[in-house]
Amino acid sequence: MHARLARFAWLVLGYNVLVILWGAYVRATGSGAGCGAHWPLCNGEVIPRAPSVEMLVEFSHRLTSGLALVLVVVLAAWVFRAIAPGQPARPAAAASLVFVLTEAAVGAGLVLFRLVADNASVARALFMAVHLVNTFVLLGCLTLTAHWLTGGARIRLGARPARSALVLVAVVAVLVVGVSGAIAALGDTLFPATTFADALRADMSATSHFLIRLRVLHPALAVATALGLIAMVRRFPLVPGDARGRTASLAVVALAVVQLVVGFVNVLLLAPVWLQLVHLLVADALWIALVLLGASTLAVHEPAVARRVA
Repeated sequence: MHARLARFAWLVLGYNVLVILWGAYVRATGSGAGCGAHWPLCNGEVIPRAPSVEMLVEFSHRLTSGLALVLVVVLAAWVFRAIAPGQPARPAAAASLVFVLTEAAVGAGLVLFRLVADNASVARALFMAVHLVNTFVLLGCLTLTAHWLTGGARIRLGARPARSALVLVAVVAVLVVGVSGAIAALGDTLFPATTFADALRADMSATSHFLIRLRVLHPALAVATALGLIAMVRRFPLVPGDARGRTASLAVVALAVVQLVVGFVNVLLLAPVWLQLVHLLVADALWIALVLLGASTLAVHEPAVARRVA
């Protein structure tokens, strides 16, 4: 039962990544208003009739997001039934449930406040920032749930304060880069450029929209953070025999480099939708690897996870 639960937790994590990518496709194609300013109904209907392409894209995202919510609810209920109190998987699963609910609330807010389609307001940028942070925290909670269900040791921040602080700085830095990337992607969607030179001139123009002027921050933050992550990994001695920690450390370095390359190509090609999705996928993978690395490097090894005896 415990092995099946662990596999299910990893499956829920992977499914949520796919839902996030589909949500990015909704934003990149301008389909966020496909169901109008209605939520959870689509243009006032449970099942839309004679739907447009944009409506189908948005409606399918709502369906897949709804299934994600159901899966996280099932995961949390299963964890609380199968895992004994005091084990770290329980609070991680509970946090996953909280953040999948706030994820739904933020998504609903975007629709109900009409912060979709061609809306280029400050409010939409702020909602995008909150949405990105909530999404990453949700992925982090799901990752830790699966990690601890698969035998990962609990973490104790006070045992290694200097290392804990370094992990916290890395986590915050990646979140900041993610927020800047979400805002840059929004600017690319709302104000597409025809050539790289035009895009560069717009970035540097004092008369450009604030979303365009903010785009230049993302590459600078991304490069600095990638170099910082690589330096951090070199400072973390791995526990002998910790295959997951070693894999996570290698993944952080490799994905940081890949993300820089993908980001550079994304800028050169003027952010085509398919490459935006690849960029986001690598960002999600890097975040998951960082969470696993942090969990491994801050682990305090104790007896294996106990299972409640029925």
